[in-house]
Amino acid sequence: IISDGSAVLGLGNIGALGALPVMEGKAVLFKKFAGIDAVPIVLDTQDADEIVKIVKAISPAFGGINLEDISAPRCFEIEERLKRELKIPVMHDDQHGTAIILLAGLINALKVARKKIGRVKIAISGAGAAGTATAKILNLAGAKHILVSDSKGILNPSRKNLTPEKRKLARLTNPENKKGTLADAMVGADVFIGLSAPGIVSESMVKKMAKKAIVFTLANPIPEIMPDDAKRAGAYVVATGRSDFPNQLNNSQAFPGVFRGALDNGVRQITDKMKIRAAHAIAGMIKKPTSKRIAPDMFDKNLVKIVANAIRE
Repeated sequence: IISDGSAVLGLGNIGALGALPVMEGKAVLFKKFAGIDAVPIVLDTQDADEIVKIVKAISPAFGGINLEDISAPRCFEIEERLKRELKIPVMHDDQHGTAIILLAGLINALKVARKKIGRVKIAISGAGAAGTATAKILNLAGAKHILVSDSKGILNPSRKNLTPEKRKLARLTNPENKKGTLADAMVGADVFIGLSAPGIVSESMVKKMAKKAIVFTLANPIPEIMPDDAKRAGAYVVATGRSDFPNQLNNSQAFPGVFRGALDNGVRQITDKMKIRAAHAIAGMIKKPTSKRIAPDMFDKNLVKIVANAIRE
């Protein structure tokens, strides 16, 4: 488990020492859920070249690398370089663990709402690690109408001062070249996915979504809109990242099984095809999804095994 402490959930850039207890907790989850012995390593540098160099140097001692809480856009470069240069599986969990469980949850939420992924309009709030990976996996899974917004509004290829990664994301999404705010993106949307900041979505914004709207409000610990408020505004299916509300969607439902499968099956690179297969496997655990149950509990004893079986060449 490698982190530089630059993007710790709910805490931000707290550095290596601040991140260490979080990585120790991650190691506990690996052991508890997947029986994997994980070593938390925090690096007192936030230089991408140095991080890549250090991870490559220590990699012979490990069977896989879980990148954690490294800020965007450096996280994209670091992961891609390590995937290319190492012969063991490398995954930035904030990106792909999140994307896998969100796709799983959306598969079942769409069943409940009786909608098709290729037809729905999806508004994503957050263009960092999780938002970018989620948009990409939804695109690969068949979503054709995605708008991604950051703090300055909808990503649009003509918008000035976009990072290279955001410019790529703008070209991948936004087929109608729309401009505007998050509120504009949510008008008529069938799905809202929040991976951004607390309290930025109002009830009036949810009310302007399509009928049988799906709202994944996943900022932690305080979501973009509280689930009770989203329901009151007319949301049909609501999920959060928290365990004290129905429909928790958390990367802990994905990453233990992903690495268990990669290690057991001798996988050198965790591919998009494997991630989508894992998402469908998780969704398939819920035989009759309802508005209050779209994903298995992270403590489900079959979860890791089912995800692991999807991670194979």
